[in-house]
Amino acid sequence: MPISGTGNLPRVLSGCRCSKSALVWSLVGFLLMLQLYSLATHRSAVKGDIELHVNRHPLVRELEQVEEENIQVPPPRKKRSPHAAKRQHKQPINLIDEFLDENSQLRRVFFPDVKTAIDPVKEAANESHYYHPGEIWLDTEGNPIQAHGGGMLYDERSGTYYWYGEYKDGLTYHAHKKGAARVDIIGVGCYSSKDLWTWKNRGIVLAAEQTNETHDLHKSNVLERPKVVYNERTGKYVMWMHIDDANYTKAAVGVAISDYPTGPFEYLRGRRPHGFDSRDMTIFKDDDGVAYLIYSSQDNSELHIRPLTDDYLDVQPDMQRILVGQRREAPALFKYQGTYYMITSGCSGWAPNEALAHAAESIMGPWETMGNPCIGGNKMFRLATFFAQSTFVIPLPGIPGSYIFMADRWNPAELRDSRYVWLPLIVGGLPNRPLEFNFGFPSWSRVSIYWHGKWRLPLGWRVPK
Repeated sequence: MPISGTGNLPRVLSGCRCSKSALVWSLVGFLLMLQLYSLATHRSAVKGDIELHVNRHPLVRELEQVEEENIQVPPPRKKRSPHAAKRQHKQPINLIDEFLDENSQLRRVFFPDVKTAIDPVKEAANESHYYHPGEIWLDTEGNPIQAHGGGMLYDERSGTYYWYGEYKDGLTYHAHKKGAARVDIIGVGCYSSKDLWTWKNRGIVLAAEQTNETHDLHKSNVLERPKVVYNERTGKYVMWMHIDDANYTKAAVGVAISDYPTGPFEYLRGRRPHGFDSRDMTIFKDDDGVAYLIYSSQDNSELHIRPLTDDYLDVQPDMQRILVGQRREAPALFKYQGTYYMITSGCSGWAPNEALAHAAESIMGPWETMGNPCIGGNKMFRLATFFAQSTFVIPLPGIPGSYIFMADRWNPAELRDSRYVWLPLIVGGLPNRPLEFNFGFPSWSRVSIYWHGKWRLPLGWRVPK
């Protein structure tokens, strides 16, 4: 016997299906409207921010007028230098190959000779204060600045900038046949300036160990990317650095302290942060005085972020893994209007590669990748980060959203002749991709690094008081 009412069952099921379909489409429509509203609101806010930014600082517009580069690859040669020959690929020879080839006809394009050197002493009379990315940069004594992989400290007590970096004025060689190009540790160089353009050599503030082969700083080892922060609680200047052996198997961080920004720094110890390998690294000090160690780990497959202890001499147990599986290194962090930004490099040895910008509402993440921030030059310039690698970002007080992007143009054939690429970095405009971990577009702005063969800071810029 048929069950009573079964004749209406198909219509009931059909109605359920229609209701579910209508509900799904209504939800999609609501989310789409929400995203469009969020995007429109963000676009309006960013537009207002940009208009205020440009109106208050007219020369920012000048910095955004990027330069283009038209460099032609010369005809292929039968014999190439060892550095260029290591790049095995099926593609035609490109600008990166020419960059790595010390015998290339384009060598002086990437590494101009001393005739074009930036000499602040000679140029001070005409108050040019122009930066020339990639050209030799002399200190006040007329010697090339040696502060590679460096970081910047602004010392409020003296109103002075201190630039710390690897002092590489030594012989470039290979520890073994397959080893990377290297220079024996000489120490950490320090330079001081009131205007970020004229630099006085303050000497080697942390020197290599010459005799004790078991010491982390023995000359046969590796010291890279020194960064210094000041601890208000202890009154100490604290230096963190990447410490390694010649084969890059130690993968640790080292810590040193000093009573003065010009040293001498006392080396305390080196270790892996809570047992994790650490290579390229940086230190970031937040507005609340908390400092963080950010480093490449797990064989460079990811980055780790750890807060430091109150005295800045060790890491706390908290740790966040970010950019997992993306193989990023050379982190450079900065903060603008409550948002944390970071520029990173890919992992390709001394060869240049594509930079990426990242952003987060909390320094511990989640971090979103925003894309390549480089603008100008040409396609290969942008894909090679203007043939340089990130190391630090300097805030420019008085010009909201404006920074100096510090990078190194490595010269693996002669590391002491590696160059500095400083370029304007501006935060402003719409992001160029949606969020990866959340729905919609982010609330933060685009990060742009503009290429200039010659540029200077806006005339209204002043060193903070």
